[in-house]
Amino acid sequence: MKEKILEYLHQKHNYLSGEELSSHLGISRQGLWKHIQELKDLGYEIVAVPHLGYRLEALPDRLFAFEVTRGLKAKTMARKIYYFDYLVSTMDLAMQLGLKGAAHGTLILAESQTKGRGRLGRSWFSPKYKGIYLSLILRPQITPSNSPILTLLSAVSICEAIKETFGLEVQIKWPNDILAQNKKIAGILTEMNAEVDKVNFIVIGIGLNVNNDKKTLIAQATSLKEQLLKPVSRVLLLQAFLNKFEDNYSRWENKGSSWVIERWRSLNSSLGQRVKIYYQHKHLEGVAVDIDQDGGLLIRKDSGIMQKVTSGDVMYCRQP
Repeated sequence: MKEKILEYLHQKHNYLSGEELSSHLGISRQGLWKHIQELKDLGYEIVAVPHLGYRLEALPDRLFAFEVTRGLKAKTMARKIYYFDYLVSTMDLAMQLGLKGAAHGTLILAESQTKGRGRLGRSWFSPKYKGIYLSLILRPQITPSNSPILTLLSAVSICEAIKETFGLEVQIKWPNDILAQNKKIAGILTEMNAEVDKVNFIVIGIGLNVNNDKKTLIAQATSLKEQLLKPVSRVLLLQAFLNKFEDNYSRWENKGSSWVIERWRSLNSSLGQRVKIYYQHKHLEGVAVDIDQDGGLLIRKDSGIMQKVTSGDVMYCRQP
């Protein structure tokens, strides 16, 4: 019922009488008043004036499913949304839902996480109402070896959504970080449930620093608010990402991976850099030359030998 009330209030730029609103909804004036109070408790600024009615003045900065889907162009992504004020981890719930048959495009959102995690089991600090913490369930018809392309596609989609929405240029650091002014603004975690020759489902997890203040950011991290010097709409950014991701996902299904690789290359900050990569208790140093069709990073060692790395931590080094 609250969603229906909001839909009517969104449509009206002036006051909407309580009589008209209760008549449309088929509820009593007292019932309407109760729902209005509940909406106010959620953070909606609704003004009530005798003989004029109700008017929606301002929206809360919350990722309510109704606000995310209202005006969303994407049709397959976020058709089903699970929204929580807090979770232990959106990834944990997404994996559970995936095992229970959750549909392709199911979206899990949390305003905060008590044990949000990133790659290699690292924690992701998730202050309440500041960032975007999501997991997206996908059911692509691919083999496990082809799954890294979806991490690249996600990174490209984040960069494009930020650029188109706020005009901010961001870059990708292999394998899964998004940087602004060489500081981390977002991270991507990909997990899957698969058999030897097929993927049952993949979960893309994204943590994005949006309205985080400097004091809530760890060293070498930043946020959109810090970069743009003003708070921004998390709903607007989330919608932009979902729209962009759906467009890019459809293009990948129809045209293959080559364009994703090319677009990733154009947005990356790793290629051409001398890097040191730590992986499997070892390290490798050389120049990051390219990525292959599987998303692996190709390193040219000082000996001239080329080596492929599929995971690890990257540190930029000075050229010798």
